[in-house]
Amino acid sequence: MSSISAENEQTSVLLVTAHAQGHINPMLRLGKLLASKGLHVTLTTNDLALKTRSSSIGGVHLEYFSDGLPDNHDRLNGNIDTFMISMGKFGPGSLSALIRSSGRKFACLINTPFLPWVADVAAEFELPCAMVWIQACTVFHVFNCFYNRLNEFPTENNLDMTVNLPGLPSLCAEDLPSFVLPSNTMFTFDGILKELFYNLNKYKWVLGNSFMELEKDVITAVNDAGLPFWPVGPIVPATLFGKEDAIDGDLKGLNKFKSTTESNCLEWLDKQHPASVVYISFGTLVFSSKNHIENIATGLKISKRPFIWVVKLPENQETHQFEILQEIKEQGLIVRWSPQTAVLSHPSVGCFLSHGGWNSMIESVTAGVPMIVCPQWTDQPTNAKLVTDIWGIGVKLNKNPEAFFDGEDVARCVEEVLSGPRSEEFRKNGAELKRAAREAVADGGSSDKNIQLFVDAVSSCS
Repeated sequence: MSSISAENEQTSVLLVTAHAQGHINPMLRLGKLLASKGLHVTLTTNDLALKTRSSSIGGVHLEYFSDGLPDNHDRLNGNIDTFMISMGKFGPGSLSALIRSSGRKFACLINTPFLPWVADVAAEFELPCAMVWIQACTVFHVFNCFYNRLNEFPTENNLDMTVNLPGLPSLCAEDLPSFVLPSNTMFTFDGILKELFYNLNKYKWVLGNSFMELEKDVITAVNDAGLPFWPVGPIVPATLFGKEDAIDGDLKGLNKFKSTTESNCLEWLDKQHPASVVYISFGTLVFSSKNHIENIATGLKISKRPFIWVVKLPENQETHQFEILQEIKEQGLIVRWSPQTAVLSHPSVGCFLSHGGWNSMIESVTAGVPMIVCPQWTDQPTNAKLVTDIWGIGVKLNKNPEAFFDGEDVARCVEEVLSGPRSEEFRKNGAELKRAAREAVADGGSSDKNIQLFVDAVSSCS
């Protein structure tokens, strides 16, 4: 049998995602895992780098579908409502055309939660559909209970109430995702999530970027409620496991902040003491405001600790324009981009100051690095609750109504994590989760078994 014929007989899986870096990277890595189990995997996204070419990364075939916006539209930093409306209007037809032209009968169609229309396209072609949930199972549980009205949640007249959900400790308003609070103004996302959780019956499986040992109680509660949530993570770069990464970061042009030259972060870290460095990064899409920069810098100055700080400034702004940054530049390293997984894996890094996005969180957990979390919106407050009260691997910055948080609190948190009374506990708990993460993805581990169960399930559907 020719190789082409053999390829055509493989069970085919289509992964669909928006091109945001926090979505596409875990989807690429999941695709690589599925391909390693013998499936033919195609990932399709609206990233313009794929518009005029077809290629593959790590054994995953890449295809483009149109979101209906002009090529010069700023998809990463533009109006999110405009983007989502256009995607919902033009995406289904573009994806349907791609499936028809592929010549394949996809056994399963996998999508991220912010493209709920993908499930309808799957139904059109009678394809079994799975959801890829790239946030914590805890957040999935909260959303399901909120949007399906399974529990009481805070209202404008009762903001101080606590929410009690199976498998979780009591949650107050500041522990909940911003979309479930009466103060939410992101109505587009709210509508998408409402539609998604009203229609969970459209999905045969939910694959989550978590692992059983990390969220055992809440995963058990979700499964006991009849929802097929299968943790298959941590879906992170292989470098966190001490292996070479077959997926070199991102699709062409996606990471606009990546340095064109070799980063000197690792060379600088080699000269620092073990577990002494504060690593600071607030994700790929968050620009640093003046107050944000000044408060962090003040905290670092007070602490006198060495640091690596990824500072993303809006166009036409440079770090040398900030006097406070000049005052601390000899204390640490200020960069526009860093090789995050390599930095987190370095023995000199003692804690990670983060916004608390799930991709960064799961990478820090896998590296065993204690955290200081500065949650701002969406799932970040709930992730911070996991760090502080459930996993016991770090602390949360206190909110300041005027400047969000202040420099003295940054300094307090740095000292608490690096040398405070609970610092040894944070490191010990972090090391235990690091070990559990490796065991989960190893042959026969909990996540590896779930990947195989999924492969067997979709193969039986083909």
